[in-house]
Amino acid sequence: MRTSAAGEKWRAISQPPRLLGNTSRWLTLGIGLILAILFFTIASEDWFTIVNYTMIAAIAALALNVLSGYTGQISLGLSFFMAIGAYTAALLGGPQPTSSLDPQGFGLSVLIWLPAAGIVAALVGALIGPTALRLKGFYLGIVTLALVFIGQYLFRNLSSITGGPQGRTFPAPAFGDFSFDQQNNLFGIAVTSGQQYFLLILPILALAALFVGNVMRSRAGRAFRAVRDHEVGAAIMGVNLFEAKMGAFILSSFLAGIAGALFASYTSYITPTYWDLTLSIQFVAAIIVGGIASIWGSLLGAAFVFGLPQVIDHFSLLPASNSGVGLNSGNLNALIYGALIVVFLLFEPGGVLGLVQRCQALIRSLNRHEREGGEPAEIIDLSYNAGVPINIEDAAPVKGDSE
Repeated sequence: MRTSAAGEKWRAISQPPRLLGNTSRWLTLGIGLILAILFFTIASEDWFTIVNYTMIAAIAALALNVLSGYTGQISLGLSFFMAIGAYTAALLGGPQPTSSLDPQGFGLSVLIWLPAAGIVAALVGALIGPTALRLKGFYLGIVTLALVFIGQYLFRNLSSITGGPQGRTFPAPAFGDFSFDQQNNLFGIAVTSGQQYFLLILPILALAALFVGNVMRSRAGRAFRAVRDHEVGAAIMGVNLFEAKMGAFILSSFLAGIAGALFASYTSYITPTYWDLTLSIQFVAAIIVGGIASIWGSLLGAAFVFGLPQVIDHFSLLPASNSGVGLNSGNLNALIYGALIVVFLLFEPGGVLGLVQRCQALIRSLNRHEREGGEPAEIIDLSYNAGVPINIEDAAPVKGDSE
């Protein structure tokens, strides 16, 4: 009996957990779908703008978490790969030029330029990766930082693709006459531009999160975490360090390219100065605040670092100031995510998700103590006073001690 129980326990531990493999996760999914439907039906266009930008930022945060969170490779070049995806989308999906001064465009469908944005960014990552990943730690961070400055120079001077310093327009997803940048009728229901983008971005975010979650449960994901925890130990166990790092680098670049294309399309007009170091640092802040090496941490971090500032601007909690002097909304946003980084690094390295998990563990501990009370201590004390020896093998283990 004991052997059978031990074997079942070992099989349960050795099998990787499945996404949506229990009732609570299916219940969470159902509640999420209900909330999404309610939001879609009652939210205003301003709220759609906030949520859509936050979901796009969550895809980019997932990209950085794959490389820095799960694999432990420091990267400050996420904005560079987002820009590669954005300008790939602009080149393939933008309108054809009417004069020599207009940037190039081929007018292709979103079904082509959106996946191509991720593929081209992944190819660029595959070209840069073999050189960059020979380094690690601080030196790798410097190399990825250099990509941002190189990109800034290229984006300002490749006017035929980027539009030069003045920027260019980016294509909106369209299916025939159904364009996402205008109001349309969907099954007889009038839907706004924000609602259409919501219906596009939400499934992409869900698929990205599901894909990353499944990868991290696979053999490749275990190799990523082994490289992060101890490279020498991972190599001894047979992990190919170069293949693991390259796989994470390419996957991260692909997701960053998709996020960049969606962001540029939704914004419609961007100058090259947007893809600077500040954007990369914001995403580093997002994964630190939300939770490193976590799917939910990426979503929460994007909400805190990118969604919260837009909520502050939306409700005009502080007056706008053009002089740059005093505490305006922009300065408050920088102070908020700067303070969040310091607080979470000092007191809760696991981020918001770690704080939630710690609260859940505390609640479970309190409930367990309430159920068990003081009975085990009382029995041991009585046995000792009676002088009765205790057989350790016959003693019932306390629930949770073996875990």
